[in-house]
Amino acid sequence: MLSPKTIAVLAITLAVVLAPLMAQGQGTDSQFGVIQAHVDEEYPSLKELYLHLHTHPELSYHETESANRMAEEFERVGFEVTQNVGGTGVVAVMKNGDGPTVLVRGDMDALPVKGETGLSYASTVMTKDDQGRDVPVMHACGHDIHMTWLIGTARVLSSMKQEWNGTLVMIAQPAEERGAGASAMLRDGLYERFPRPDYALGLHVRGDQVAGSIGYVKGYATANVDSVDIKVQGIGGHGAYPHTTKDPVVIACDIVVALQTIASREIAPQDPIVVTVGSIHGGTKHNIIGNQVDLQLTVRTYSDETRSAVLAAIERIAVNTARVAGVSEDRLPIVTIKDEFTPSGYNDPELVDRTLDVFNAFIGEDNVVLGQPTMGGEDFARYGRQDPPTPIFMYGLGSISKARMAESEAGKPLPSLHSSRYHPEMEPTIKTGVKTMTAAVLDLMK
Repeated sequence: MLSPKTIAVLAITLAVVLAPLMAQGQGTDSQFGVIQAHVDEEYPSLKELYLHLHTHPELSYHETESANRMAEEFERVGFEVTQNVGGTGVVAVMKNGDGPTVLVRGDMDALPVKGETGLSYASTVMTKDDQGRDVPVMHACGHDIHMTWLIGTARVLSSMKQEWNGTLVMIAQPAEERGAGASAMLRDGLYERFPRPDYALGLHVRGDQVAGSIGYVKGYATANVDSVDIKVQGIGGHGAYPHTTKDPVVIACDIVVALQTIASREIAPQDPIVVTVGSIHGGTKHNIIGNQVDLQLTVRTYSDETRSAVLAAIERIAVNTARVAGVSEDRLPIVTIKDEFTPSGYNDPELVDRTLDVFNAFIGEDNVVLGQPTMGGEDFARYGRQDPPTPIFMYGLGSISKARMAESEAGKPLPSLHSSRYHPEMEPTIKTGVKTMTAAVLDLMK
């Protein structure tokens, strides 16, 4: 049995140890309360901003009015703003003493999709695309939400400057849907003309997760995306005399089938890859064997090593399948890897763990959902690929109402992102985006 003196000493020791921890917890709770109050105060004007952006969508490379509005919003809360970075990109910088530099990215472009949401504020915009065709435009991928939470986060962080130290770099990026906006901004000196980040954060709406929650993936989250063209060359002739030809249609079909053995026989089963032939064109008429067939592929991988192996296998299979068919060396398939590459996104595990601690404390562990890596692409990954690499973390933002989620669980499918029927549940989606991103930045810059 412990003596009264020993008990007293232990009590004092325990109090000394726990006091700073309790104070830290109270401080965090207090900070969360301040963030929540700011978000609630800003929401009415953020709603107006969102409705404006939703009804004024612009295609990739044409985000002029969106960029102007973003620049005005940043300037209004004290950021130093530079426009026309990498095209229509906007860079907003706020320096607040010594500390880390944190980059926060949102994207601006919409899609050539006709809105069929049935909402009173659905987009009715029509415009010319790059080929001069009249096309409808809508924010079918949530970039209007992205611009809104970006401005909301800028406002709250500007109001809470006493809570953080360092340099905040917020960017409104063009042309994410074309996989080129991040590359364009980096080529235009994003990391040379402006403070280079110690961390980069982003988020993207999810069309399969309830509003008020976030989703995350640690490590590889999005894929390398390559576009590959294969020109299959043969020797044409009469369809009644195929023995006098080298039929490119048959060779192309053999190539399409053989490409699927890359995943099944050349790459380890634990290493996911996708090789999809999305387009095949050749010939002109029933009884004519043509000279050429064109294939268009999308190729998805995670690691750079696997990417190299898959691309090499595609060329080897295409060329040697034609050789087997007896095609001469001067007419072997031409394989072209397009310059539309988007690198895989790797969420830095340490940054993820640190940020999840904040999310769990702020919005509750039940609202922080472990997701699965996707074979989709996102050019946010480029912000972590410049040498030396920058730790990055892109997380998902739930955007679907509880009622629609319940309907989906009962068998009614949810429209995916890029669907003409996709739309986010406005208030909880915007508020959760601003709250979580603000808290994440404050933690990195406290």
